[in-house]
Amino acid sequence: MSGSVTEKLKEGGRQITAGGSAGLVEVCLMYPLDVVKTRLQLGNHDKGMVDCFVKTYKVEGIGGFYKGILPPILAETPKRATKFFTFEQYKTMFTHSDIPMPLTMSFAGLFSGLTEAFVICPFETVKVRLQADRKSTAGQQRSTASMAREIYRTEGFGTSGLYRGLGATLGRHGAWNMVYFGLYHSCKEIIPDAKQNPTANLLGRIGLGFTAGSLASIFNIPFDVAKSRIQGPQPDPLIRKYNGTFQSIALVYKEEGFAALYKGLLPKVMRLGPGGAVMLIVYDEVYAFLKKTT
Repeated sequence: MSGSVTEKLKEGGRQITAGGSAGLVEVCLMYPLDVVKTRLQLGNHDKGMVDCFVKTYKVEGIGGFYKGILPPILAETPKRATKFFTFEQYKTMFTHSDIPMPLTMSFAGLFSGLTEAFVICPFETVKVRLQADRKSTAGQQRSTASMAREIYRTEGFGTSGLYRGLGATLGRHGAWNMVYFGLYHSCKEIIPDAKQNPTANLLGRIGLGFTAGSLASIFNIPFDVAKSRIQGPQPDPLIRKYNGTFQSIALVYKEEGFAALYKGLLPKVMRLGPGGAVMLIVYDEVYAFLKKTT
């Protein structure tokens, strides 16, 4: 019995470590695109992705692309660890002979995303506020701790404070993980065997991870736009314009049109397409290494 418990603890540790490693590598490589995506979603300051890149670099320097990176770095290890670890637990929970495997993977992805959202929401609120600041250079920018303290002091800890936008965060992460894990694990069997053709296996995993990450990003971006509007600065500081998830989606659609619900899609896909591939490759490799050495 003790051996079984020990092995389960080891397995959980492998999943958590591999997931945390995947998240850390992905955010360090792809973060500048997240800054551009958020700024495009927050308003009409830029004509497009290239214009946003140019303005950010001209006014804020290279450091402007890394504004708000500390919350994701602090959060990515527990966030991705939560994503991959809970996915494995939910996969076991939903596996049943009467449930088709693609549906099992999608359900497991959905619930892992909902769990992940609870972990990440306060970090996201702080990150969006920092990313929205276009006036200060990297050296002048407020610290993450200072921003977090101000939000907590003036707005509290709940859904009107650090957990503001929780509903949209749940929608964003639940939808993304559902498509990402559901598609990847349902199609993984078509990838050539690693032992027989390691190069084709690697390219296949990269291609499938990229496709799954890109489609998941297209599917969930209206929730992402709503989240940015809810958590970011309001057009009138004295009036809260964006409140709930579907209220925000409906308001953006009414005032700005359907295309506005897909603002920031290009940098999002450019980040989470390759990022989706990076995460899966790093997770698989770290997990295999830990499995072999522990």
